[in-house]
Amino acid sequence: MKRVALALALLATAAHAEDAKPLNLNDFDPAEVKAFLGTYVIKDETGTRTCVVKLSRKETIGGMVIKVAPGCAKTFPVMADVASWRLYEGWEIVLADATRKGLIRFYTPDNEYVSDQPVDGIATIVKK
Repeated sequence: MKRVALALALLATAAHAEDAKPLNLNDFDPAEVKAFLGTYVIKDETGTRTCVVKLSRKETIGGMVIKVAPGCAKTFPVMADVASWRLYEGWEIVLADATRKGLIRFYTPDNEYVSDQPVDGIATIVKK
């Protein structure tokens, strides 16, 4: 029974992710946007493995510029492919590769961001 519930939850999350529309940061209070941007820490479930990233508003192919700290790819191999980030409805954060493919999606079921699917053990992203 638990497997069925988990499968349904994952399908609902995937369906939601595909339906979410990109947010235009120009539609929001500049102070709110400024507070949202900046340095974040990506963590595994225990918080022992971490990676520091900086989310910028500057546009690039596939979204906006993300600066990934050196060594992040060693901690989380998928981070070697991260080239941009995007923001979607519900303030979902998506890290994407150079071909614009979403690699990691973080959403907020409550007040914390969590990864919608485990990728290299990544569980959350937290504002620093």
